[in-house]
Amino acid sequence: MYNPFDLLQANDLAGLKDLFQSFFASIPNDWYRNNPIARYEGYYASVFYSYFAALGLEIRLEDATNQGRIDMTVQFNGHIYLFEFKVVELVPEGHALQQIKDRGYAEKYRAEGQPIHLIGVEFSREGRHLVGFEVETL
Repeated sequence: MYNPFDLLQANDLAGLKDLFQSFFASIPNDWYRNNPIARYEGYYASVFYSYFAALGLEIRLEDATNQGRIDMTVQFNGHIYLFEFKVVELVPEGHALQQIKDRGYAEKYRAEGQPIHLIGVEFSREGRHLVGFEVETL
């Protein structure tokens, strides 16, 4: 199994999706018992953050723009990755990537001249797993 560092280095976003699907599937069911944490976007976002932070990558959380906040920005290996996280029981599926585009979050980084990857990540609080991982590269 690859780690996020290797996958980002290879710019393998499909592999990154597979990695996180496997990771969330490995979290024991008992950890959710009498614990409402899986209802909240912050739980899922913090797992992503923890993975990337453990690798020592440059990360910005709640990255402010003139149109709102990007949930997580990762700059690595000449690429910029903008992540938006959503729980599908709270918003319609497909909304995470659409929010990045509608709010023009990439504009903040266009002048840097690096590839920008918009990544909408969606979770099901009922299924406790990743249900959407859409990517668009600018």
